[in-house]
Amino acid sequence: MSIRILLADDHEVVRAGLRNALMGLPNVEMVGEVGDGRALAEALAQLTPDLLVVDVAMPDFDPVSVIRQIKGQYPALRILVVSAYADEGYVTGLLGAGVDGYHLKDQSLADLQLAAQRVLKGERWISGPLVDRLVHRQAASRLAPTLTRRQRELLRLLTQGYDNRKLALIMDLSIKTVENHLTTLYRALNVESRLAATTFVNQHPEVLASAGQDTTEPEPKPEGTVIVLVVDDNARYRQQLARLIGKTFPGVMIYEAEDMAETLRLAERVHPHLALMDVILRDEDGIQCARRLKALSPATRVVLISAYPDREFRRLGLSAGAVAFLDKKDIDMATVRQVVEDTLGSLAK
Repeated sequence: MSIRILLADDHEVVRAGLRNALMGLPNVEMVGEVGDGRALAEALAQLTPDLLVVDVAMPDFDPVSVIRQIKGQYPALRILVVSAYADEGYVTGLLGAGVDGYHLKDQSLADLQLAAQRVLKGERWISGPLVDRLVHRQAASRLAPTLTRRQRELLRLLTQGYDNRKLALIMDLSIKTVENHLTTLYRALNVESRLAATTFVNQHPEVLASAGQDTTEPEPKPEGTVIVLVVDDNARYRQQLARLIGKTFPGVMIYEAEDMAETLRLAERVHPHLALMDVILRDEDGIQCARRLKALSPATRVVLISAYPDREFRRLGLSAGAVAFLDKKDIDMATVRQVVEDTLGSLAK
């Protein structure tokens, strides 16, 4: 009985290379080839393949959510991702969504054949160059505890030197409630004082990051090395944007800042790959913040955002080193996906 394989990649030349390699396997039947998400959905329903070999960077294809949906509809289907992206966050997000293997495009065709064979046998496949990175990431993630969003926000404010009265005012809580939250936070960090908590953050800045889709209670989840910094003085909008990013790319690590000082302090510690920054930060200039961020972390891709788009803002922002300028009302899942994928693409080069 032949093994039915479906190829999904938006580059015809790449599909040809994959096809030639996979046809070298015994008892293989190539039942179809598609180049976008919509065609993939139709092909899966019509062709019932045994193995899907897919590049997740295709048009009309939201990788994590679609893979999870495909696995739900076709639980017996084996899925092998073949991608140019070597980022751990991208890999762990897709493995968590249900893919059976992740193969890098720059590896040999013989390795691709082996990957397909292993996946079809029910085994998990990860390209060799990724294994050490994933092991290192898992070890690093165990060093810092996982906190709730409220605990991270409390810790973030604590590092700015606020006393309990100021913390209560900012978080709209009673002083007694703040004291109770601080006790719980200290226990989570295994420290006994404000100074010790601040020292812990200086040594482990990743504790301030949310990993992908955030929850109200701490639970283990994969952390990625794609680091995103969201800068906005509106806490509600900042958190909404962080959740949108996490929903689109569960593997990324997301930090939040509300002003220039906090932005630069975080950037010096974590060197974000991507920063989404409002052009107005209370009485501060977001464009100047972008310029100083680029001077501190030149590799950071800065995307400026504003509820009041203006040509002059755009001109000044681009001259300050920003790669794009977005209107807040236009920011949705598709926009976030494109911005993060552009960042992933720049890392893969």
